[in-house]
Amino acid sequence: MSGKRASEQSGDGHWGRLRERFEKDGLAGFHDYEVIELLLTLARERGDVKPEGKEAINRFKSVRGVLDAPRADLEEISGIGKASSFAIKLVRALAEYYYGERLQPGASPLTNSREVVDYLRVSMGTLDRETFRVVYLDAQNRPTAEPETLFEGTLTSSAVYPREVLKSALMHNAASLIFAHNHPSGCVEPSTNDRDITRELVLAASLMDVRVLDHIVVGADSHFSFADHGLIREYSKQAADFQESRARGSA
Repeated sequence: MSGKRASEQSGDGHWGRLRERFEKDGLAGFHDYEVIELLLTLARERGDVKPEGKEAINRFKSVRGVLDAPRADLEEISGIGKASSFAIKLVRALAEYYYGERLQPGASPLTNSREVVDYLRVSMGTLDRETFRVVYLDAQNRPTAEPETLFEGTLTSSAVYPREVLKSALMHNAASLIFAHNHPSGCVEPSTNDRDITRELVLAASLMDVRVLDHIVVGADSHFSFADHGLIREYSKQAADFQESRARGSA
């Protein structure tokens, strides 16, 4: 038996063991490089893919890093060609599709913020340009439209127009809104601009009887929730106080 054939059979046996482990326990107990190995078996008919799996993890640091990597960068690894990079990017796209289904019109009511955060981190966490997105919900927290990107660029009051946000909310029959934007730097601490525009949006929405449920700042590995930190409640109270003082002034 030639050395090449023996190597192929050894690789095939290793694949079989990986797949048996997955069939039994899912990905529990897998090393990161073994997850990538298993993924690469979808595109390779035979042969040992452990070196490619280890090199991918060494280069991109994690399974998430491999999935998020550009195809051209993946194909720089010896043994990862177009078919393998296609399989990796397909799995990445399926993850976004999976989480995104919960935010499609006609989906059942959202029951917790985790469902939104999971989608946002997959779909926005690695964008290289700051993007402002809106999730539209009815009074029962059911999505009324697909999440929509309204603005791109640094988030400032001159770049995000409350009038346009509320116009879109009314067009989509939304009773509640969740705002989201990403920080390409990875630091999710909201800036002064982030806080100012969120306050303005909460006030504008309250005047139209639309609730703002949250504003989520997304990074590749973490997120910041204005609601979880009590800021939405604070801004909503300021909006209510403003409306009350305006009503007293016009009485």
